[in-house]
Amino acid sequence: MPAPGEPAPDFRLPADDGRTVSLKDLRGKKVVLYFYPKDDTPGCTREACAFRDNLARVTSKGALVFGVSRDNLASHAKFKDKYHLNFPLLADVDGIVTSAYGVWKEKTLYGRTSMGIERTTFLIDEKGRIAKVWPKVKVDGHADEVLAAL
Repeated sequence: MPAPGEPAPDFRLPADDGRTVSLKDLRGKKVVLYFYPKDDTPGCTREACAFRDNLARVTSKGALVFGVSRDNLASHAKFKDKYHLNFPLLADVDGIVTSAYGVWKEKTLYGRTSMGIERTTFLIDEKGRIAKVWPKVKVDGHADEVLAAL
């Protein structure tokens, strides 16, 4: 997992709005890149809706928000439409970016072990470096933590 001060791994991922998002193209802006396990599940929905509800505050501080999961674009489109999300969702279907950011981990739920995305948020500065990392995010209050760091 990249640490504060290190360069953020570059990526090019398709977004639900039809464009391809490249971190390199976002230089000069702060980026909130949050990785979440699955579209339309309880925790992921609360997290996405918190970023939706606070997007104006985030953008007023010069930052952009992107959600990333391994769901496909069709799943992202349904999720975005259902909850009126107002920021892009990026599809990392093959897991290259989740691996590069070190968030593809072994997880245990109800005694069963599986691989999945560990809910993690990265704040990337205008020069493309990691400014802050929130590993193992607790959803409630997280958007406020991110706002405080901006």
